[in-house]
Amino acid sequence: MCQKHQFPCLHCHPHDYIRMVQHMIESCLVFQMSKDECVKALAKHANIEPTITVTVWEELLKENKAFFQEYFQASSPTQFSSEANGTLHSDD
Repeated sequence: MCQKHQFPCLHCHPHDYIRMVQHMIESCLVFQMSKDECVKALAKHANIEPTITVTVWEELLKENKAFFQEYFQASSPTQFSSEANGTLHSDD
């Protein structure tokens, strides 16, 4: 951690910063938040740039397809369709 910052810095320690954002997203999931709600909450309360949150969210989604399929289906069938639109079913 950079001495100038209380928390990991994207520029000084990108790996630690990404892990911190991942942990924050996981906390949002515990509260059954959508991606948009999570992005807004992290931007407002933790000053995380929305592009960072979206990028980390997308990577988590790629790595944990089965979890997110169940998560989206449990939270809302319409949310599942919009969140999973091609992303969960792609072969990338």
